[in-house]
Parts: sequence; C-alpha cells; structure tokens
Amino acid sequence: MLRIGILFMFLVISVGFAAPTVNGEVLQVDSDYDGKMDQWHHRSDDGKIIKIEFDKNGDGKIDQTDIYEKNKVPVRVEWDRNFDGDMDQFQFYRADGSLERIEKDSKFSGKVDRKENHNPSGLLESIEIDRNRDGKMDGWQTFNDQGKLARARYDTNHNGKVDRWEVFTSEEVPTEARFDTNGDSKPDQFQYFYPSGKLKKVEFDTNLNGQVDRWEFYNKEEHLERVELDRNHDGKPDVVKQK
Repeated sequence: MLRIGILFMFLVISVGFAAPTVNGEVLQVDSDYDGKMDQWHHRSDDGKIIKIEFDKNGDGKIDQTDIYEKNKVPVRVEWDRNFDGDMDQFQFYRADGSLERIEKDSKFSGKVDRKENHNPSGLLESIEIDRNRDGKMDGWQTFNDQGKLARARYDTNHNGKVDRWEVFTSEEVPTEARFDTNGDSKPDQFQYFYPSGKLKKVEFDTNLNGQVDRWEFYNKEEHLERVELDRNHDGKPDVVKQK
C-alpha cells in the first residue's frame, strides 16, 4: 500500500495537479517495483518541482537529471550515456519547452566536443565540433530549413583559422570545396563535384597570387583525364596534358 501511495503521489505531481507539499524534501519513487528507488523528485519550499533525478539502468547511480523552472517544463536535461557516473550530454530548452541546444561529450573524455543548435520548430540549424578535443571548436556545419547539411567550415590544422569550406546540395551531396593550403585565410585550391558527389574538377592557385593557374579534370569514375596549365599566369591555359 505504501508503494501504491508513493506512485500515486508521483503521478499527481508529474501531471501538475495539486499535491501535499513537503517543504525541502525529496520524493523517492520505485517506478518499476523492483524494490529499489530509481527516481528522486526535488521540490522547493513552495512545493514546486526543482529537478527530477533518474537511475535508468538500476545500478544505483543517477544517470539522468531533469532541471525545472517554475514547475512546468525542464530547462535542462543531463545524461550519463555510458553509465560511468559522469554526465556527458546536456540538453537546453526554451521557455516554451522546445529544444534549443544539445551539448555532448561524444568521446567520454570529460570535455564537451559537440554542440547542436535547433530552431523553435525542432529542426537542426547548426553544429559546432571540437575534433581534436582541445576545448576549442574547429568545425562548423550549417543546415537548411529542411534540416539538411548545406555548408561546412573547418579549421583542419587547429590554428584558430578556417582553412576548408564545403557546399552541399539540398540532398547533402557535396558540390564544391575550397582549401587554404598556406594559412593566409584565402582559398587557393578548389574542388567541384558531379551530382553523384564524385570529384569532377580541381583548380589550383600554385603561386598564391589569387588567380587559378592549374586545372585538373576527372571523369565520372574520378579518373584524371586532362590537366591544363597557365605557365605565364595570364589567366589562360598554355599547356594541355591529355591522360
């Protein structure tokens, strides 16, 4: 009977109806009737939900925490996805309950290395990535209004400067990629792709004067077919090598 009473109190509180106020106390719940408490409902002095903690896998450790504001919807949810005792995913919500941002420690290293930003409709807007886990973001992906990848920028050598830019079709197929190979923040190599996503053409600015002077052309199997060179840098090819 005691367990039934506790479960009833949990149900009453979770749907927002009036319940007896226990100031400064924690309501413990055994949700699966296995004899072990697996939920802890924390309430403020005026009886409002502050946070709910969960032990989802029954190992005696909290692996999810929902933090509330004004007794309505969670403003933040934290997860321990690998059950090692450390929270490694954090979700942030707007006042209307819509998901705003997800932060993840994807490698379980103790550092957040991925941030996902969502619009009020729930669609993914952008992703920030720390690929070498040094605490600094070095990859940025932008998504279209359908939630598909549209553009990406990367700092591949982790010096704080973007040196790779990518553009995608509405179906997330790459159409163009640009590279800064000398670290001056200006692209000097350009790649273009077939609708299939395979490499079609590569352009080079070999003397870094801002003008393309080498062209490589590929067939649909990505085999090099032709190379054109502008040796005097007048913007026109003067040597053509056929493969």
